[in-house]
Amino acid sequence: MRLSLKRLPSRVKRAARFEIHAHWRRQPLVLGSVFYESFSGNGMLDNPEALFRELLAAPDLKHLTHIWALSDLHQYRAAVEEFADDPRVTFVRYGSAAYYRALATSQYLVNNATFPYDFSKRPGQVYLNTWHGTPLKRMGYDIDGGALATANIVRNFVQADYLLAANEFMTDQMYRTGYKLDGLYRGAIVEEGYPRLDRQFLDDAQREDVRRRLVASGIPLGDRKIVLYAPTWKGQVFGRPEDDLDAMLAHIAQVEERIDTSRYAVLVKTHQSVHALAADRPELARMLVPNEIPTNLVLGATDILVSDYSSIFFDFLRTGRPILFFTPDLADYAGTRGLYFEPDEWPGPVLMSAGELGDALAAVAEDGDRVPSEASERYLAMQHRFTPYDDGSAAARIVDIVFRGVREGYRLRTSLDDDGREKILLYLGGMRPNGITTSALNLLNNLDHERYDVSAFFAQSNSTAAIGKQEQIHPAVRQFPRVGGMNGAKLRHLARHLDFRRGRTAQHAETAASNQLWDDEWYRCFGDSRFDYVVDFSGYGPFWAILLLHSPDAQRAIWLHNDLASDAHREVNGEKRMLHSLTQLFTLYAQYDHLVSVSPTLSDVNRASLAEFAPPEKFLSALNTVDAEHILQNAKGDLRREAFDEEAGSVPDWAETLLAPADDVTTFVNVGRLSPEKNQERLIRAFAQVHAENPKTRLVLVGAGPLQEHLEGIVARLGLQGSVYLTGMQRNPHAIMAKADCFVLSSDYEGQPMVILEALVLDLPIVTVEFASAKNALPAGTGLVVPQSVDGVADGMRAFLRGEVPAGAFDWAGYNRKAVGEFYRAIGAQPVVAAAPEVEASVPAAIALDAPDAPEAVAAPEVASAAEAASGAAAAE
Repeated sequence: MRLSLKRLPSRVKRAARFEIHAHWRRQPLVLGSVFYESFSGNGMLDNPEALFRELLAAPDLKHLTHIWALSDLHQYRAAVEEFADDPRVTFVRYGSAAYYRALATSQYLVNNATFPYDFSKRPGQVYLNTWHGTPLKRMGYDIDGGALATANIVRNFVQADYLLAANEFMTDQMYRTGYKLDGLYRGAIVEEGYPRLDRQFLDDAQREDVRRRLVASGIPLGDRKIVLYAPTWKGQVFGRPEDDLDAMLAHIAQVEERIDTSRYAVLVKTHQSVHALAADRPELARMLVPNEIPTNLVLGATDILVSDYSSIFFDFLRTGRPILFFTPDLADYAGTRGLYFEPDEWPGPVLMSAGELGDALAAVAEDGDRVPSEASERYLAMQHRFTPYDDGSAAARIVDIVFRGVREGYRLRTSLDDDGREKILLYLGGMRPNGITTSALNLLNNLDHERYDVSAFFAQSNSTAAIGKQEQIHPAVRQFPRVGGMNGAKLRHLARHLDFRRGRTAQHAETAASNQLWDDEWYRCFGDSRFDYVVDFSGYGPFWAILLLHSPDAQRAIWLHNDLASDAHREVNGEKRMLHSLTQLFTLYAQYDHLVSVSPTLSDVNRASLAEFAPPEKFLSALNTVDAEHILQNAKGDLRREAFDEEAGSVPDWAETLLAPADDVTTFVNVGRLSPEKNQERLIRAFAQVHAENPKTRLVLVGAGPLQEHLEGIVARLGLQGSVYLTGMQRNPHAIMAKADCFVLSSDYEGQPMVILEALVLDLPIVTVEFASAKNALPAGTGLVVPQSVDGVADGMRAFLRGEVPAGAFDWAGYNRKAVGEFYRAIGAQPVVAAAPEVEASVPAAIALDAPDAPEAVAAPEVASAAEAASGAAAAE
């Protein structure tokens, strides 16, 4: 209660903000209004500032009104005071009620970074994203694990009508590749130079004006020339820099010892994200360039630039003045963040120590402030490549295109969404380590990415386990992690929740207000993106199923991983916890084009049990794929190293047992979460019978879960210690499976048991109890299906000991071809045709041992896999 009360003020404030934003989103747009934001309100800066001044001075655009977002109106009072007498210009505090009013009602939106999570462009608004520089350091997906930080950036980009690119490299490397806009972006990329560079074209009077502003800020510049040190931010996450200001001060001191400080003043221009830290250091007062002075004005007055990996050097190229690079952390930075160009390509000397930098600066000064001769060729080449359109009039051209609607004769890149590939969007679920996530990741690995443009959708999570799964998404896949929440009035959301409770989920588009709520959320997440096929691969959440139904025209499919009618009525601790949620999901099935089960048998079950919700022709099947290469690689893992217990400082007994030579001992293995539906208790009791008859046997249970203590108690009561081992959660269960002789599955119910496929890849003979999709999972002549009883499982293990459970060769490559082909057909991407005979032959029914023709069991809200056991995570989405 104390924690809830503590959070109450912030929750009330957040709710009020959403309500204010929702109110203004219902009001008419203010035609002719332009809203500017630069670095989340961190000053009147960069490209937005240059465009603002161009618009303000244009005689034919005097009807426009201008609103600037600033994080602190007092801190940036110079900007406020400059335009105090101009009725066309107003200022709002970033994040305030006035901010959200401007964001929701302005006709034009101009930003050099990103608007917040709850931003969603309204019809009639024109969004220009200028970005903030040509990158030297890698961006977006070009960074290892970079997809984690792209969510709000890509979300902003796909809503933008215009993206600015200073050059072709920025278009191709950053926008198209780094942020995966190729094949998706429907707006225009404008390659007409960077407006902010116009500010660098200064005459003598303008240079002196900049110098006076620097002096007025407290910098004792005098008549000295300016050496500007402009390092980039450091760190993996923008907004949490790790710059060491003490080290920077020490470096500057060493540099100043080596140059003539009566002729040259070293000034520091920090990145926006670290300026507040630097401003608090009194030692920097004599050299720190104020944030409110636009960087490019300072560059126009700078004689020599010193940078590291900042894109600022691309801007400075246009001046033709010397650039030096100070990179003492080059090896670490290049290794972690990565660079687009090697140091030997840079347009100036690259120095590793402050002493070398000071000496190099002294040499440049001695040579009349000219570009060092050894770098002049590289300098000219980069100048030609990266600033070809910067002639002092870029802002005028951008204003022509965006505000006057003039396109003819200008360099615009359009139709990036038309690269010939069909587009698939898959909702992956919660990205928890369970079978559905494993199946989704396997599918993404097996799709043809040259033929299909694939995007993945899921809720962004701070969970380490979920992030780990996100990092496993195939690198060709574009990611849309859902960040933030739905816009709209609280009363409208209350009505939405009441509709769900009253069983009216299927009426999500019945009223204009409700339909708009969902349409707005789709646009907030995906902007103007278009997909040919929209797939709810998780298939358990009504919220996500409704959202996908609000995509622009597409074929829509939803996955049925289990016997969902049985799932809905299954009791857990006396409660049917999924009854209402799944029943509401079923009412949406009629609005989907394809209802896809993960095996033919399961499709028959769902077609019959869900007949009241959709016609029979909508029910299809598509087998899950298997990531065989990854499994085989894992199987080669060093079990001693992987099982080593850091806390105990030793290898656990079960691992020592598996590692010890024992050719005459038979090892049975089971992999799965230790939970009721997996019924490992039945397996243990069956093994007790077999072990009493044949003591040279052992059973290894891999996984964790709520029944671990209960199962350990059963092992103890049956006197099976030393013969039955519970390994707990393991990072690499495949290395354990590879040490076993036979895989045994005793689950009460499964969808398509992925762990059977994983055992097949490892050439393990398989004994499984009967359930709906067991036979579909086993190739012909492979494995043994037994009744769901202790005696049945025991008989299956006895059959293996007699050599009566064939392993057979599993053609996993052929199986995957079949499964992927079924996926394409199931979503409507290919016509329904018979599978190739040689592929079909790899996955028919298994041998049965006293098994009934009709399945007795029902399926669980999950797909079992070894990955699930590795994590011990909950299975249901």
